[in-house]
Amino acid sequence: MLTAFALVLMSAAAPAEAAVAAAEPQLAAEILVAGEPSEAIARLERELAFAPYDPAILINLGVAYAQAGDEARSREAFKAAAAASDSVQLVTANGTEMDSRSLARRGLRMLENGDLAANTANAPARLTLSR
Repeated sequence: MLTAFALVLMSAAAPAEAAVAAAEPQLAAEILVAGEPSEAIARLERELAFAPYDPAILINLGVAYAQAGDEARSREAFKAAAAASDSVQLVTANGTEMDSRSLARRGLRMLENGDLAANTANAPARLTLSR
């Protein structure tokens, strides 16, 4: 089992437009960890409208959908991040850099194993913030 699945908030080499939008996803991640996936989804979906292929947003959205109990949409978000034409290095909460496609595939595995399920009592404890 994974000890820490990072909510990715920023790529290691973020383009200027991603840096401008950095505050909104971070707030969404904090809200998700606080147990408010619906509010996090609303914020992340707004960001996704401006950056529809951003793997960091898609990965966070996958986690948020899973926490809200919407496994189908969670799977779609993780798959979209894994299939993105651009793979970026993302920094996780523990400081590890990870390829966005690998992180998205890890999210899919966690979803399939039930590690991101809405009723998992300590799932938020495994989620950590990073950018």
